[in-house]
Amino acid sequence: MTAAELDLGRNFVIRAEHDSDIIQYIIKFAEDNEIEIGTFMAIGALKNAKLGFYNQKEHEYQEMEIASPHEIASCLGNISLKDKKPFVHAHAVLADESGETRAGHLIGGTVFAAEIHLRELKGPKLERKHDDVTDLSLWKME
Repeated sequence: MTAAELDLGRNFVIRAEHDSDIIQYIIKFAEDNEIEIGTFMAIGALKNAKLGFYNQKEHEYQEMEIASPHEIASCLGNISLKDKKPFVHAHAVLADESGETRAGHLIGGTVFAAEIHLRELKGPKLERKHDDVTDLSLWKME
């Protein structure tokens, strides 16, 4: 088992800027506030989005472009370090006007309106390193 005990740090409520990319916005917020480890949840709406599904056999993401407005029914993610910079890993469930949903790894999306609750965590360094088995960048703990 790989685990680390972390303490709660600062709590932020954030309104992401209209027309920003939600993932890049969270990364910039983490950089500006020197957040190295954290978790977040978001609600709101995106004008468009890109989701990914990790093909476990091919070890690559299959991307799905969503060109229409969608509500963020759920978005959960974390922040850790990769190459000594904040890295966001997020998954989202997005709903269209008829209630049909699409879900997966949130690669990016243009914000119509988004509210984010970000919780900073404090403790041992949590950095992403290449994992040979999955070919993903997974947490390595000090």
